[in-house]
Amino acid sequence: MKEEMNMEKHERKGRVTLILVAASLIAGFGSSFQYGYNVAVINSPAPEMKLFYTQIYENRYGPMSESLLTLLWSVTVSMYPLGGFFGSLMVGPLVNKFGRKGTLLFNNIFSIVPAIMMGVSEVAGSFEIIIVSRFLVGICAGLSSNVVPMYLGEIAPKNYRGAIGIVPQLFITVGILVAQVFGIRNILGNKEGWPIMLGLTGIPAAIELLLLPFFPESPRYMLIQKGDEKTARKDLQRLRGWEDVDEELSEMHVEDQSERAEGRLSLLNLFTFRSLRWQLLSVIFMNMGQQLSGVNAIYYYADSIYSSAGVKEEHVQYVTVGTGAVNVFMTIAAVFIVEKSGRRLLLLIGFGICCAACVLLTIALYFQDTMDWIPYLSIVCVIVYVIGHAIGPSPIPNVITTEMFRQSSRPPAFMVGGSVHWLSNFTVGLVFPFLEKGLGAYSFIIFACICLATLIYIWIVIPETKNKTFLETSQLFAKRNKMGIVLEGEDSEIKETKGESSGQEMKSSFF
Repeated sequence: MKEEMNMEKHERKGRVTLILVAASLIAGFGSSFQYGYNVAVINSPAPEMKLFYTQIYENRYGPMSESLLTLLWSVTVSMYPLGGFFGSLMVGPLVNKFGRKGTLLFNNIFSIVPAIMMGVSEVAGSFEIIIVSRFLVGICAGLSSNVVPMYLGEIAPKNYRGAIGIVPQLFITVGILVAQVFGIRNILGNKEGWPIMLGLTGIPAAIELLLLPFFPESPRYMLIQKGDEKTARKDLQRLRGWEDVDEELSEMHVEDQSERAEGRLSLLNLFTFRSLRWQLLSVIFMNMGQQLSGVNAIYYYADSIYSSAGVKEEHVQYVTVGTGAVNVFMTIAAVFIVEKSGRRLLLLIGFGICCAACVLLTIALYFQDTMDWIPYLSIVCVIVYVIGHAIGPSPIPNVITTEMFRQSSRPPAFMVGGSVHWLSNFTVGLVFPFLEKGLGAYSFIIFACICLATLIYIWIVIPETKNKTFLETSQLFAKRNKMGIVLEGEDSEIKETKGESSGQEMKSSFF
């Protein structure tokens, strides 16, 4: 009898089912892959694309200055993260109206349009089409970069939420690697191939648009936000692979009651809830740390970093592909270790490695002309940095964002995190070339300081969220927020208190 009870208890721990894996892979490939692909797609063919810009401009207006070409290219690069920022602002309204899965499908329809536009830009003889398309595809990436982690975090069982939550980042790294491979001069990174390369981003969107409708919507969304318990139960049974899902539905009901007690949240009143103060600050700091740590300086300007490190021009593209492969491999490793090591430890180790790598890279770039082997040390530093970022700072913030917030506060929290993420991304893409010119080797010291500051914040503030329900994670933050969360029985309301103060004080000012 005891053995039977133990087996039942063991079975209650979620398992990885075929439906869960397929939904994760399709959402990751159809949406997150595009994000990564478009980060790196214009890196290798940049010389050919700049030549196209120059030819079109000179055919229309006469000679083109170097400064104008630099400006147009900077705009082309920066339109993508700027679009991502606007896409992030649309997350909350869309996921609440269409659902998590519905928003991804809606997004795919619109991501096919800019892909076609970029594909025909050369035939149309217009570089403006590329700039506008980069903005549109950025909006789509801004949506998907927030909605995919939210969707997968809500359909995954709590004991696999970390591993499933890293799948979007894994597909981002695969997208970057594929763009780097396609960008090799002998493949598509040439005069004839670059329009095809830009247009290929529409294929994953079309595949997801065809396949994702056959998979479940988030059961949490169906039960808590739509009040449809029948569909939520059916979807949960498909995802878990067993009939008895009462325990998980009961936990959702308790969460629903807690949200009814405190009122539904929007982006505007998210900042006024004292019970979410440190969660919100943590989302902001993690996303700023992730992007301002210099990762996109390496992705956007990888070729120039390797050239300045002394790598021969004909070898740069292969070193870049090698770096992308390391990124994919380490993200796969993170999928398998996150449930054992926990989220917090991976963040601390990751930011620590990135900080050390930036310091060493600064030293290596400063002394690169003094000894023959120093340029190779620069390459090692970049690869070590990529390893550090891939195991923690890149994949973990979205996992923790999903876990720190309950159902109605999660979309506005992702809007805040996504906006910070893309604005920081935009800032690095715009500022790094000037930093590199002005500070030279010392530019990476700034990134080292940001990595160190983020590491200290995580060490002091962020708790371990591994294998916790969303309510249990809220309790971890309750003490720091000076708010108590009291559970009175399994199906009771959740009351948030501050000492003996009334529940109304919960809505006191964020500041």
